[in-house]
Amino acid sequence: MRHALVEINGEPTAVTVDGDRLRRANGGPLAEDQARWLPPVSGTVFGIALNDRALLESHLDSFNQPPYEKPPTKPVLFIKTPNTRNGHRRPVARPAGERLQPGPSLGVVIGKTASRVSEADALAHVAGYTVINEFSLPEDSYYRPAVKAKCRDGFCPVGPWVTDAADVGDPSGLGVRLTVNGELRQEGNTGDFVRPVARLIAELSEFMTLHEGDVLIAGVPAGRVDVEPGDEVAVEIDKVGTLVSLVTEEDATREGDRS
Repeated sequence: MRHALVEINGEPTAVTVDGDRLRRANGGPLAEDQARWLPPVSGTVFGIALNDRALLESHLDSFNQPPYEKPPTKPVLFIKTPNTRNGHRRPVARPAGERLQPGPSLGVVIGKTASRVSEADALAHVAGYTVINEFSLPEDSYYRPAVKAKCRDGFCPVGPWVTDAADVGDPSGLGVRLTVNGELRQEGNTGDFVRPVARLIAELSEFMTLHEGDVLIAGVPAGRVDVEPGDEVAVEIDKVGTLVSLVTEEDATREGDRS
């Protein structure tokens, strides 16, 4: 089953999604054009940098130089703050004079408290999976992801829904594709993760408790591309869904949100 959150007449409303049909909690049908898609998650969103094997390998030379002198041995984390959350088919503003880069990723939605769980038990703590586009300005340091690059307003579209974990099954072989105006520009697979989903949950829960509703941005594949105002950017993940974002100029987005 797919679970989404939409806005109807200014009110957030939980719906289920069956094909192209939206249904309210009471079972009543809802036309998609009656609803504005909202992010279907509410917990803390944790990003994991360098969890794609090809991306990590492309930086090994620099990691072996001072001041680091070795690749990271633990997950490199960053947080997408609440102001970054954005919905399906909503605008993402490119700041004036900056480059804007989408980041397609599987989103792992925690379903129950996870503290010091084993890798073998970790997936039992997953409620479902969603699609995330982790927009960012180009980064100079993967060891210390920059707040200014990653935490701009609207820089974390999520959705359109959360697909139940049982309907996805094993999350370790899902194709991830990013298209810009219908053209394939970036591609990866969750089978290329340095740390698979279960291991990520186990390692993170060693030192911090993950709560129901928290989300992990499990890993962006190598090969980030630049996008421009007017572009339609879509992230498609096998068995999970397709999330669409509309790139605008920063001032244009703010003006549109006031109308």
